[in-house]
Amino acid sequence: MDVNESASVADPLADVPEQRRPKHVAIIMDGNGRWAQQRGLPRIEGHIQGVESVRRVMEGCRDYGVQVLTLYCLSSENWKRPAQELEFLMTLLKEYLIAERQNLIDNNLQLKIIGKRQGLPDEVQREMDRTLDACRDNDGMVLCLAINYGARLEMVDAVQDIARQVQSGGLSPEDIDEELISRSLYTKSIRDPDLLIRTSGEMRVSNFLLWQISYAELWVTDVLWPEFDKHQLALAIKNYADRNRRFGGLDASSRATEEPS
Repeated sequence: MDVNESASVADPLADVPEQRRPKHVAIIMDGNGRWAQQRGLPRIEGHIQGVESVRRVMEGCRDYGVQVLTLYCLSSENWKRPAQELEFLMTLLKEYLIAERQNLIDNNLQLKIIGKRQGLPDEVQREMDRTLDACRDNDGMVLCLAINYGARLEMVDAVQDIARQVQSGGLSPEDIDEELISRSLYTKSIRDPDLLIRTSGEMRVSNFLLWQISYAELWVTDVLWPEFDKHQLALAIKNYADRNRRFGGLDASSRATEEPS
């Protein structure tokens, strides 16, 4: 094995320039229940294994130079699930916030949580606040957890906030533009995602970051979330790096063929 081959094994993205890598990766973590059912296990076992995938992907994003990782942990529609499963999810979330607190500090990770607090158990909210407070001085990669989150609800909250400002005279309707709306969303302090990953093969975005992913690249894999790892993350980033992001314009080759000489 030569030196270049050895480096490639050590870093699967060694041949991907940093400027071609996504700065913000958002992930719809799907397939925990199916993973468990395929193995004859209770659904909650899938959620337990899913936490391990979160740890692997956090490490991968840090190693691959990602600046922001947003994870869809609990949607506002997930309350329709069986009460026993929801109770377990709340317990798992609380335990995760406690268990990962020191890891977040040691790795200088910033923590942000988006979504509605209403409906979350008091003990979960307390651990959220304790972990946020413990990470307040960190300035490294941002880990953003979407908990009890729904994009349509986020937009409703933003519109209501803007309407109140117009009603009070602080804004005129002409002041409302894309920048103002972006600043009114839960993610106002975070850049928009460059890459949206969905596991388990489902071809939908499930009410996740609808405004923010307007120009994100989508990557869907059949791999279920408990089996998603750094290798899968590297594949997604490689695929992203190979794409030509035009943002509604034309690439150089297209302009050359369409513009008159």
